[in-house]
Formats: sequence, C-alpha cells, structure tokens
Amino acid sequence: PTATAANRLLRSLARHVDQAVLELWRVARMPDTAALVAVGGYGRGELFPHSDIDVLIVLAPGCEIDAGIVPGEAGAESEGLRQAIEGFITLCWDTGLEIGSSVRTVEQCVAEAQRDVTVQTALLESRFLCGSRGIFDSFAEMTARSLDPKAFLLAKTLEMQQRHHKFEDTPYALEPNCKESPGGLRDLHLLIWVARAAGLGKTWKALAAKGLITEFEVKQLQRNEGVLRLIRARLHMVAGRREDRLVFDLQTAVAQSFGYTPKPGQLVSELLMRRYYWAAKAVTQLNQILLLNIEERIQGSQGAPMRPITRKFLERD
Repeated sequence: PTATAANRLLRSLARHVDQAVLELWRVARMPDTAALVAVGGYGRGELFPHSDIDVLIVLAPGCEIDAGIVPGEAGAESEGLRQAIEGFITLCWDTGLEIGSSVRTVEQCVAEAQRDVTVQTALLESRFLCGSRGIFDSFAEMTARSLDPKAFLLAKTLEMQQRHHKFEDTPYALEPNCKESPGGLRDLHLLIWVARAAGLGKTWKALAAKGLITEFEVKQLQRNEGVLRLIRARLHMVAGRREDRLVFDLQTAVAQSFGYTPKPGQLVSELLMRRYYWAAKAVTQLNQILLLNIEERIQGSQGAPMRPITRKFLERD
C-alpha cells in the first residue's frame, strides 16, 4: 500500500505537469524542428510537490543556440525559432512551473554527456513529451550508443562514495537528508541508473527477471522506496518548499501528517524517525547487494570459477 500510494502521487503530479507543458508548447507555436524532452526525475515520470521540472529542448542539426543567437543561415526561420523557445520558457515560468531548461542539438547533447556524468545521468532518464519524434529518436539512439557501462558504473560509484562521505557515511544521522544521505532515495536511483546503462532493466521486477535480485528483495525495495518517497513528499508539503532534510523543526509536523500519535515514553517525531531508519537501513543493505551483482554482470565475471571454502560455502571475489 505504501509503494502504491507513493507511485500514484508522484505519477499524478508528473501527468499534471505534462498536460501543462504540452499546452504551453502549443501556445508558443514551437516549430517541428524541435522536440521537448523530460529529463531527470521528471523524465522518470516521478515528481515531488516542490521538485524542479527539468526539460530539454532538442533541436535539429544546424540550429545551435549560443547566448541567445541562432547561428547558421540568418533569416526569419532562425529568428522565429529563437523567439518561440524564449516564449515557451517564459510561459512556463509565468504559469508557475519552475522549470530548469536547456537547449541543445543532438550532437551537443552527446558531447556534453561525454564531458559530464551528471548530464549523462539526466539524459539516461529522458522521456519524450512532444514535438518532433524523429529528432527525439535520433537523440535517444545517439546518447545510448555513446554510453560506456563500465565507465558509467565507476563514475557513479565514486560519486556515491563522495556523497555518503558528505553525509557522515551513516543512514542514522539525527537530521538525515531523505534523498542524499546513505540509505536515501538517491541510492535507489543509482541502482536503476547503472542497470539501465548496462541494459539490465529499468524496474526492480526487470532486475529480478534477470536473476540479479530475489522476489523477496523486490518487495523489500518497493516497500522501503515507498516509505522514503512518502516521507519526502510530506516533507515538501509541510515545509512549503523543496526541503529534503528531516530537520528537528519539521519532524513533528511530518509525523503528525502521517497520523502518528504519541505513545508512553515516545514522541511522534521518534516514531517517524524509527520508521525512516528502518527503511534507510534496508536500502543501504540492498544497495550493497544489488550493486555488487550489477557490477559482476557489467564486468562479465558472473561465470568465473568459485573457490570452495567449506562443504557448503564457496567464494568468488
């Protein structure tokens, strides 16, 4: 029920934003030489109440934009493209959509992704919204072809280690960040990113079908991901802004939003944090197990011989 409720909320918010940007794209009279693409969390179709709405406008070859200027053949068509893009972005902000936007050709997307693993990660989760399907298909094919699963795994693993160190290498911080701390949502995102990069699947069930995790672990991942998602969503609503830290000042209000009531010797904030820590602990353990299994597949070492330790146990790596 927790996972279902979280999924329904995040996907409903994404659908509402989809409807708005599609209408604004039409009002801005965007030409058929561009495609509108959702990236990042919005690209996954998951939107929290106060999360950024990241979009990418992919242009046809020869329509590069640099500092607001469309180079190439000067003329009404180029000027019209520039004005349409500016008009669309302005409409989004005027409507109240806090979008993060970038405008690139397919070639620029590939070049930027090869320089920056963060861009590469965002593009990995791209989702077509409207405009030219042909341009989007070319964009999806070229960005996928330029991705090296081994290099991507290494970069994201190092990134995770640095992030964990920043948050004290523990899921049990007194004021944890439910997205970035060890055991937070970002650790689950990482697993799907590296699995997608290696062509192993985009969902927990797909990874189970590949033999990377058990059905029991799928249920554990879904349940604890649902808990973290609901806590983050309610945290946004209680704070009235994008806030991913369970700071002391907000813990009681978030707990009350879940319907917690005090028990003898326990505050509602303590009940909430106990639930959070159980979820973060489970995510930490599942992250370690699944990341090793994915790494084994990417490195091609899953079929390597195993060394007997005892009659019942064998060892590899």
